[in-house]
Amino acid sequence: MPFQYKKVLVIGASSGIGEALASRLVKEGSSVIVAGRRKDKLEKFVHEHGTDKSSAAPVDITESDKIPNFVTNITKTHPDLDCVMLNSGIQRGFDFSKPETVDLDVVRTEFNTNYLSYLALTNAFLPFLKSKKEETAIIYTTSGLALVPLIRCANYCASKAALHHYILCLREQLRGSNVKIVELYPPAVQTELHDEKHQPDIKNGGSIGIPLAEFTDKAYEGLAAGKEEVTVQQAKQWYDKFEPQRQEIFHILANR
Repeated sequence: MPFQYKKVLVIGASSGIGEALASRLVKEGSSVIVAGRRKDKLEKFVHEHGTDKSSAAPVDITESDKIPNFVTNITKTHPDLDCVMLNSGIQRGFDFSKPETVDLDVVRTEFNTNYLSYLALTNAFLPFLKSKKEETAIIYTTSGLALVPLIRCANYCASKAALHHYILCLREQLRGSNVKIVELYPPAVQTELHDEKHQPDIKNGGSIGIPLAEFTDKAYEGLAAGKEEVTVQQAKQWYDKFEPQRQEIFHILANR
C-alpha cells in the first residue's frame, strides 16, 4: 500500500526506527529528507538511496534557538513537503530514590529531546503545513511506555506521556484543518536506544524487544492505512486494554 504523502521529513533518521521507516518510505515511492545529529549517517543514507529520492539535513533538535532557521531552510528548499515525522529520542536510567546518583542535566536533556523539542518543531512547522491546500501530516513517535511506565527509566516514560497528552489535545485543536496528527506507539524494539554506552546497567541491550524489520512492517502498515493512532505488538495490547476508555473521557471533557 503506497504512502499518501509524497515528501517526508524524518527527524531522528540517523539510526533505528527513523532510519528504517525512512528507507521503507523511499521503497514505497515517497521522497525523504533525513535529519539528525550524525551527518555521516545521513550522508550514508542518501548515498544508498540516491539523491533523486533522498536528501540530508543535519540538525540537533536540542538547540532550540536554531529550530526556526532549520524549519525555514527546509520549507524553502522543499516547498512540496507534506509530512513531518518526529522520531528523535533518547532513554536513560535513573534511580530517583538515590538523589546523589541523578544528574539533572541529563534529565533535562532527555526531557528536552523527547518532549520540548517536539513542541518547538511543531510550532515552527505548523504555519507552513496549514498554508497548503492539500492534506499534510505530523507523525509523532511516542512509546508504549507513554501508557504504562517502567520504573528504571521514569523520566523517559514521563516525557513520552507528556507528548502523548500533547498530541491528543493538538489533534482536537486542529480538527477541521488540513493537518493530520498521527501517533505511533512502538513497543520495545531492537535498536541502539538500549545500548550499554548510553545505559550501562543494561547488558546486550540490542536484543531487547522485537526485531526492527518486524516493527517497521507493522508500523508502515498502520501509517499507510491512514490511522491516527498506530499501535504495535505489546503497545497495542496495553492500548486496547484501557486507552479507548480513557480517551472517551477525554472527548467528553473536550466537548464541554
